[in-house]
Amino acid sequence: MEETNTLVKQWEKIRTPIRNINIEHYENLSKLDKLAIFVTERVGTMGFFLIIFVWTLLWLSWNIFAPLQYRFDPFPAFVLWLFISNVIQLFLTPLIMVGQNLQGRHAEARAEADFEINTQSEKEIKIILNHLEKQNEIIESQTQLILKILFHIENANE
Repeated sequence: MEETNTLVKQWEKIRTPIRNINIEHYENLSKLDKLAIFVTERVGTMGFFLIIFVWTLLWLSWNIFAPLQYRFDPFPAFVLWLFISNVIQLFLTPLIMVGQNLQGRHAEARAEADFEINTQSEKEIKIILNHLEKQNEIIESQTQLILKILFHIENANE
């Protein structure tokens, strides 16, 4: 019983509370950081791609096939479409890079937390293995003692 208490005390000494890195990371983000991550997560989806694709198809189709008086961006230059597309790219590119940097920091923090947990688990496993080894030694010595007793009993009966 005392051996178990020693094991628990050893475990309590090395045990540190487990942190939730996801919550810590999110709480440390500013509103602009949250906006950058929001945009990064949304722009990198098939939904956003389809919106841009459909918008481009409608824009180009309208300005190629609509009656001349309703066209607002002349074929084949599509100057307004190119301008709007470039403005979107100019704004989204650095914003996505900021979001990716924040996501990279989050990934590094998760990796660091995983390493801490793995290190802690390794220490705990060593304690458990030492405990099991001591238990094994006790069982072996008890087995030897039982065998000696049985041997003496058999010799005494003869």
